[in-house]
Amino acid sequence: MSNTDYTKCPEPNMPEYAFIGRSNVGKSSLINALTNHKSLAKTSGKPGKTQLINHFKINNEWYLVDLPGYGYARVSKTVRAEFQSFLRDYLDKRENLLCTFVLLDSRLDPQKVDMEFMEWMGENGIPFVMVFTKTDKLNQTKFSKNMKHYEKVMLEIWEELPPRFYTSSVNKSGTEEILTFVEQTNEVYDKK
Repeated sequence: MSNTDYTKCPEPNMPEYAFIGRSNVGKSSLINALTNHKSLAKTSGKPGKTQLINHFKINNEWYLVDLPGYGYARVSKTVRAEFQSFLRDYLDKRENLLCTFVLLDSRLDPQKVDMEFMEWMGENGIPFVMVFTKTDKLNQTKFSKNMKHYEKVMLEIWEELPPRFYTSSVNKSGTEEILTFVEQTNEVYDKK
C-alpha cells in the first residue's frame, strides 16, 4: 500500500519498521537486500524516486515501510514541505511504528540534515537506530576512521549513541543483524 496520509496506512495490527535517509543513500538497495527481492523497492540513479509512504508486509508478521528521502534539493520547496509534513505526521503518530532505521552513507562526514533529523527524532521520543550504508566502498582503515568521527560528533549532542548497523547491499553484510533486531523487537511487542 502506498500513500501520503498516515491515517490511510494499513491497519496498525502488526509491528512496523520504517526506513528513511537522504536521497541516494542506498535505501532501496538495502530494502531489496533485506527482503531478498531484487525489485521490491525501486532503485534509480535519479535521487528522490520514493515520494510516498510504501508499506510491504513481510511474512505476514510485520510491515517494512519505505519512506521518501529527506534533504533532496531537486524538488520544489512546496513539494519538500509536503514531504516533511506527511513524514512528520507518520513518524510522530503511527502507533505501531516500533523503530525507524535512519540510513547514513558511511563514506561521508556527518551531514547537517542527517544530524538535524536524528535530533528531531530524539526530541520527539521516536525510537530509531543508525544504519551505515555502502560500507563495501571503504577500506577498513577509512571505515574505522569515519565511524570514530561520527561517534565523536554524535556524542557532542547525545548522551549515548543509538544502536548502529553497518551494511552493504552489494555483499548483504549487516542484513542478518537488522533482521535479527526486528525479530527480537517483534518478540517483545508480541508479549505486550
